[in-house]
Amino acid sequence: MLPRLHRHPWMDDDIQAFRVLVRKFIEAEYVPHLDSWRRQGFIPRETWRGLAQLGALLPEIDERFGGAGASLAYQLVLTDELARAEMPGSAGIQSIVAHYIAEYGTEEQRARWLPRMVAGELFAGIAMTEPGCGSDLKAMTTRARREGHEYVIDGAKTLITNAFSGNLLVVAARTGDGGGGISLLVVETEGLPGFGLGRRLEKIGLHAMDTSELFFDGVRVPAGNLIGGEEGRGFGQLMGQLPFERILIAVEAAACIERAVELTVAYVGERRLFGKRLAELQNTRFKLAECATAAHIVRSFVNDCTQRLLDGTLDCEAAYMAKWWCTEQRCRVIDECLQLFGGYGFLAEYPIGRMYADARLSRIAGGTTEVMKDLIARRLLG
Repeated sequence: MLPRLHRHPWMDDDIQAFRVLVRKFIEAEYVPHLDSWRRQGFIPRETWRGLAQLGALLPEIDERFGGAGASLAYQLVLTDELARAEMPGSAGIQSIVAHYIAEYGTEEQRARWLPRMVAGELFAGIAMTEPGCGSDLKAMTTRARREGHEYVIDGAKTLITNAFSGNLLVVAARTGDGGGGISLLVVETEGLPGFGLGRRLEKIGLHAMDTSELFFDGVRVPAGNLIGGEEGRGFGQLMGQLPFERILIAVEAAACIERAVELTVAYVGERRLFGKRLAELQNTRFKLAECATAAHIVRSFVNDCTQRLLDGTLDCEAAYMAKWWCTEQRCRVIDECLQLFGGYGFLAEYPIGRMYADARLSRIAGGTTEVMKDLIARRLLG
């Protein structure tokens, strides 16, 4: 059992009750289907409607648009519980897209898309990454040109989550030159002329989370789909939501580390080697002590960042630090835990093996460890 953490001020009784409700729902309704979803390579879009009916898909969205108007803590708890159940990523992206619309969209845009997202009718992805630019958003080449009452989008994107299973995208595209020439447009993709899904990419992990290539060949969307209604504000809008995105990733890391330690404690208590339980060997005990300590420190850091996010005092540097350090710890701890499973840890039928493969992306997605360190250094050195 992991050390009992101090109950942070943001963890009130209502949030704890929400955690229990969500965990029971996920274990009953989602976990039994995970193997089939991994085999087919995606989670069906209608799956998320059950979570929506529970009032848990986007609980932080204003009541005017179908949400519960709850604090961001509820979304972070949902993220935590999905990651614990080996379902990280997809619902978090839905939340990030909803925040783009809620924070920067016009009143008409909020009313048009948010209720359908809260209900699970629309499931979203973010189309930023391109084949040639990676984390360098200023190098993107996808363009959206204004023609009357429409925008015409041309370009290609890759490594896009929820593009196959979803039906709504926030697309980052050039409407001008330079860093100030990027805009965000909302695209409803079902049956849209000129929109093409390329390969559903095969990954080394996260097999239930679809990742695809996208193509835009003269795709036309109403001019009213430009988030905020003003061109050239996309880069700032993207940057404005990155701290939240990075805390979501850090929360997932904390949940996965804790789950890995729990699984390993249970395994070494039963597995025998040279006539002894693995748990009796000194090396096992020392390794578990190290991993449990890392889990405790990561969760304490994440809880502190969560409190600051809720208070509106979370600075970018702390988000950068949480993102890179917690994900590095996730990979390190899960690797140590897998080693204690021996050969069985390398089998995909064991959760620890799947968690090992799934963890690797966390050091890349949302900004690589190297990018995070560089951003921190820039703040330190000016």
